[in-house]
Amino acid sequence: MNLFDTVSEDIKKAMKAKNKVALQTLRNVKKAFIEANTQTGANEVLSDEEALRIIQKLVKQGKDSATIYKEQDREDLADEELAQVEILEEYLPKQMSKEELKEALKKLVDELNATSMKDMGKVMGTATQKFAGKAEGRMISQIVKELLS
Repeated sequence: MNLFDTVSEDIKKAMKAKNKVALQTLRNVKKAFIEANTQTGANEVLSDEEALRIIQKLVKQGKDSATIYKEQDREDLADEELAQVEILEEYLPKQMSKEELKEALKKLVDELNATSMKDMGKVMGTATQKFAGKAEGRMISQIVKELLS
């Protein structure tokens, strides 16, 4: 079963369980999937890779929104966003810890013979592909900068 079908099934489960937060979140995910699928040039079937990219984007947006809400002393809205992020993260692969990512990036830097900040683009290009879905781009960038400095 692909991710699109899994989300559709989970919508039914959320309806039966009367879980409003999960239902709203999963409906938003399905809406994003359908929009991506109907864009010009899109394939007939949404691949799991594309679906994961969409979910990652929604997670990032949710976290950013929660941060803004907290800055504006709207804890109620921030908690709502974080609850939705928690549901979305269940569909993502397990995220690497900072230590695991740092070790993997050290190996990658050695493999690519990167020695200075001039090599950052080369390392980032490979790293973002290799760790897509397993680590945030922001964290990858931060660690690569530390390693190359």
